[in-house]
Amino acid sequence: MLSDIEIAENCTLKDIREIAKKLSLGEDSLELYGRYKAKIDLKRVNPKSKLILVTAINPTASGEGKTTVSIGLADGMSRLGKKVCLALREPSLGPVFGMKGGAAGGGYAQIVPMADINLHFTGDLHAITAANNLLCAMIDNHILRGNALKIKEVYFRRCMDMNDRALRDITLNCKAAGMRGCECYQRQEGFEITAASEVMAILCLATDMSDLKKRLGNIVVGINENGDYVRACQLNADGAMTTLLKDAIKPNLVQTLEGTPAIVHGGPFANIAHGCNSIRATFAAMTLADYTVTEAGFGADLGAEKFLDAKCRIAGIQPDCIVIVATVKALKLHGGADKSELAKENLAALNAGLPNLLKHIENVKTVYGKPVVVAMNRFETDTRAEINAVMQACNRAGAPSVFTDVFINGGVGGEELAKTVCAACEVKSELTFAYKLQDGIKTKIEDIVKNVYGGDGADFSPEALKKIEEIEARGIKGLPVIIAKTQYSLSDDPTKLARPEDFRIFVRDIIYKGGANFIVAVAGEIMLMPGLPKTPCAERIDIDENGIISGLC
Repeated sequence: MLSDIEIAENCTLKDIREIAKKLSLGEDSLELYGRYKAKIDLKRVNPKSKLILVTAINPTASGEGKTTVSIGLADGMSRLGKKVCLALREPSLGPVFGMKGGAAGGGYAQIVPMADINLHFTGDLHAITAANNLLCAMIDNHILRGNALKIKEVYFRRCMDMNDRALRDITLNCKAAGMRGCECYQRQEGFEITAASEVMAILCLATDMSDLKKRLGNIVVGINENGDYVRACQLNADGAMTTLLKDAIKPNLVQTLEGTPAIVHGGPFANIAHGCNSIRATFAAMTLADYTVTEAGFGADLGAEKFLDAKCRIAGIQPDCIVIVATVKALKLHGGADKSELAKENLAALNAGLPNLLKHIENVKTVYGKPVVVAMNRFETDTRAEINAVMQACNRAGAPSVFTDVFINGGVGGEELAKTVCAACEVKSELTFAYKLQDGIKTKIEDIVKNVYGGDGADFSPEALKKIEEIEARGIKGLPVIIAKTQYSLSDDPTKLARPEDFRIFVRDIIYKGGANFIVAVAGEIMLMPGLPKTPCAERIDIDENGIISGLC
């Protein structure tokens, strides 16, 4: 079989204006970026379509294919005659060149132009990085030139769209020799990856330009000598930051290999950020189509939890159906199978790993009150006994399951899944939540651990407890909580696979994001700036003298 990049490069793309017509979009609503990409500029939105959220079990080294299934599902729905639109996140260069690879799907279920989407695309992530680092430059310039705001401690950090562990902790030396009235100063700082930055979160939560500017202005950059928050608007940074994001705020329109419209916009990570594409993109897709297929990063304990408990509350939307993606191989890994033995039938390991999938099904049905469909990404090594074991377990849990072949067959392989999902969308349901917004920060974190992770609660470092006390003493309340933790486990320990029990998570830090308007709880050993693996994907990526790219996946 051809590689992902070979499949993508060999397909015949339709002019993006043809794709726009499928959504009844005229050229007056498009800003063209060549023939195959465009920005959408909708003057009014009316989100009314059925909304399908695609999530997954806790990821493993074998991969689950959540984005691939999302794309194949949308293509399958299109083949059934449905007016459907995808709403996906933009890839970050960190995973593209790191360990995970790109995020444009795989096999014959991809969004294209694949190389453009995985690399610079329309420049959104670069604009976010620039806006973020402009604020950092203005903070240090303000301090250096007299510090009229009496900034005592800086909270806001620089970012870049690349994995670079060397930048996690750095020393800034701000020198201004010869400048009258200016002193040199030194402080500790560190970089976050762009996908984890507050500016990324703000872009994804802003509903319009005015809301974007307001949120950017509310970013807490640090505290002053009196212990009060200092915000970006006090540095007069919000106008310039918004200007840098004037194009990035507009969603991007592309297509699948089969010509299904796909709106791709915003790219926060789900393990260290809120893991959902932009509200503007979701609203656009729900306005223009009858069915919207969106996805949330990593397992349902991360991306889906944040989509449901945070994004749905903020945007005033709810999914009609939730799809959980898994593979037999991944379930066997959760059950303790050796990675080199996954092609062999192993019912013992499969049955030991199934509780991970069953916990996510339970959460969707009982915690959030939503219909659920299990999409099993089929491999040729899956045996009949293994397939039957999964389907019987899902049936007992009250979740229809479909083994799908979208990687190999594209939309044709997604038709059965599409029929099952469309039927589930007709079941009336009302979204419930894992925690109450009005509760305290500690209570909300503990409720997520107990209700979603299946743990006993949370322990907090003295620093985290102090920050919670300070935040609540300022009257800041009623905000969603975003837990940053490992994606590999329901706990904060990546070695605890399947469905761990009798555990507590350790919250080492609390961060108030004043612009995004949520609280981040940093748990376990998770890092806000990832590092590269021993053999990064970047070592395999190349380009020849004709501009033909290889190794990108």
